[in-house]
Amino acid sequence: MHQGPFTSLAATDAGIYERGTIETTSLEQYDRVMGVNVRAAFQLTMLCAAHLIATRGNIVSVSSVAGTRHLPGILAYCMSKSAVNQMTGCSALELASKGVRVNSVNPGAIATDLYSHAGMSDEEIAKFMERRKGIHPLGRVGNAEEVAQAIAFLASSSASFDLSLFLIIDAGRFYG
Repeated sequence: MHQGPFTSLAATDAGIYERGTIETTSLEQYDRVMGVNVRAAFQLTMLCAAHLIATRGNIVSVSSVAGTRHLPGILAYCMSKSAVNQMTGCSALELASKGVRVNSVNPGAIATDLYSHAGMSDEEIAKFMERRKGIHPLGRVGNAEEVAQAIAFLASSSASFDLSLFLIIDAGRFYG
């Protein structure tokens, strides 16, 4: 929980990225992805709710464009981020009357260690990021600072009328 210029803020940012399809994802892998990506965000939100109500704070969940798009090869990850989006929207409706705003950022490809933690080699990551440059009109992937700026905006009083917003940060990526 953060206190300061944003009053009270709970940023729910836990995540793992694992590859797998409906044919290759084991139940253990599914449970692991859902446990980190959904259960952790749910538990943090649940534990912070009373404090955020008392301080009229806000929540910014970190989801992914994978929660808003059908992307092949990362089934459990997409499902988990869809669940985070639903939690964000439902929590927003439940907490709004208590003075708590709940929103989400949904980044696309961001240069972080998420991919190496998923077991991708440096060469695989380089190829992955290079392919992403070709489908982003800006010609590059994003960085963590750009996502942090979006979170800071949603947490600030400048976004005081934003509720249940899913801010997609993907440089206008082409999907199809």
